Parts: sequence; C-alpha cells; structure tokens
Amino acid sequence: MPTIEETCVAITRLEHRGEVERTQRYARRNKIRYIDRLLNELEQLNIADEAELPMELRGLCKEFVDGEAHPLAQRSPEEVPIADWMDALYDVQDSLMFAIEDDEE
Repeated sequence: MPTIEETCVAITRLEHRGEVERTQRYARRNKIRYIDRLLNELEQLNIADEAELPMELRGLCKEFVDGEAHPLAQRSPEEVPIADWMDALYDVQDSLMFAIEDDEE
C-alpha cells in the first residue's frame, strides 16, 4: 500500500503532465487560428486575382513556414506564388489537426 507521500508525488506528476498537455494543445490551437488568419488573407488575394503578395504578408508567411521547417522555407519568398504559400500552410495545419485528434483519443 502506497504511503501518503508517494500518493502526493504521483498526483503532482499527473497534474504536471496534464498541464504540459494542455499547454501543448493550446499552442497547437493558437497556431491553427494563426494559419486560418493567414489563409484568409491569401484567399482574399487569390479571389481578387492578385499575383503579388504584399511584403508584410509574405514576411509573415515566410517566418511561419521557416519556424515549422516546411520544405517551402528553402525557396526564395519572392518567387513563391500565393497558391504555394497556401499549400504549405494547409500542410502545417493538417499536421497540427492530426496531433489534436491523437490527443483526444
């Protein structure tokens, strides 16, 4: 039979693990929300048949894709068309969505 101290240590570990998992879930959800905002802006440009990506939006996309180590990060951002930025963001979003589904199982 475990002692009270051993039980307290086990509970503390479980609480810590739960907090770490919650933090990771929130971080993934926040990334997904950020991707949604970027995709919305890119979609608006796409609908308007814009070929050029505004420098600020290109910088945000580049920074995000770099941080996620997506293969698109290897290309020069000036040469990347809007559709490729969108594909890269969807790739990252899909990987995050699968991670959330795994958490819920």
